[in-house]
Formats: sequence, C-alpha cells, structure tokens
Amino acid sequence: MGNVGLLYVGAVLFINGMMLLGKIEARAAGIFNLFVGALQVITPTVLIITANGNTNQILSASGLYLFGFTYLYVGIGLLGGFDTTGVGYFSLFVAIMALGFSFANFQILKDRPFGIIWLYWSFLWLLFFLVLGLKRDHLTHYTGWVTAIEGWVTAAIPAYFLLTGYWQGWNQTLIATVLLVFGVVVFGALWLLERRRAVISTQATPAGGETTPAH
Repeated sequence: MGNVGLLYVGAVLFINGMMLLGKIEARAAGIFNLFVGALQVITPTVLIITANGNTNQILSASGLYLFGFTYLYVGIGLLGGFDTTGVGYFSLFVAIMALGFSFANFQILKDRPFGIIWLYWSFLWLLFFLVLGLKRDHLTHYTGWVTAIEGWVTAAIPAYFLLTGYWQGWNQTLIATVLLVFGVVVFGALWLLERRRAVISTQATPAGGETTPAH
C-alpha cells in the first residue's frame, strides 16, 4: 500500500515542480495536492493500525505523515490564497526530520537506497523552506526543477519497480550509489546552469529595467 502512495507522491512532486516553473496555475495544482495529501494521511494510518506492533513497519509508515500534511497544507494554501510562511517553516521541520529518517533507514531498516532518498527529500524540503518560508524568490526556478526531477527519481520510478518486484532483486548498495552520484551531479550542474541563467538575465536588463534589444 505504501508503494502505491509513493507512486502518487511522484505525481504531485512533478505537478508542483511544473507549478514552480510557471507551467501550471497554482489553484489547479492545489486540487491535486489535496488528493495526494489525503492519500498520504490515510495510507500510514492503515499501515500503522495493521502493523500488529511491528516497530519497523510503524517507523516506515510514520514518515509518510510528513508529506501528507505538507501536501494538504500546500493544497489548502493554494486554493485559499494564503501566505506561504507557515508551510515554509513546516518544511524546515520536515527537512530536519528527514535526516533522522535517513539515519533510521541506514541503521535500523538497513535500506540504503531509501537512506539516500530521504537525503534527497531533506534537501528538497529545505529548498521549500527557503522559497516559501524565507521568500528567497531567486531560488524558485531551481526549486521547481529539483522538485520535478525528484518526483521521478525518488518516488515514481522506485514505486513502479517496487510494485513490479524488480527493485527487490537488484543490488541495493549499487542503487544507493547511483542515486547518490546522480543527485550530486545533476543538482550541482543544475545549480551552475541556474546561476549562469541569472547572470545572463541580469546582463540583459539595464539599470532602468528595460531589456536590451537584440541585434
């Protein structure tokens, strides 16, 4: 059941990434956030109730609430036109807790790939804090790309392979290594590209605010 929820986390992250990139209208994205937020609250509740005291299953399920509450918070905020500061500071809480869940996956659950994936999520929710909580608008475009990419890399693709049974047969250390290298290289390169884009944009806009005409 948790893998089904993970699949739709991929969908909502992709939708939210496209929203941050200006491709999707905010209220339209808000509706889908409510759908997935509700799913990510119901799913861990069912998993915990049916865990029969299995502490590892309860531990795994408990982290899902962090995301369910985020999507509900975002969805209500987008539809109601509320200030983003609250969800921004909640994102800081999620970013910190994600580090704890990363440690738990490495040390308790012995799940190295998801130990790395939780680090991805910690980084992403830290970006949400910077953009939504501290209003660092210059990071919005970069955050949009990171969000959309993580939707596929940390959620949709792993969920598909978990549901089909392929994931369990692969070398888990290799998967974790590939995820780590991919994240560092892609997000690092994306940051450099965004910096270059910002410099070009600044150079193309004179102090008076008018765009320099092309020759």
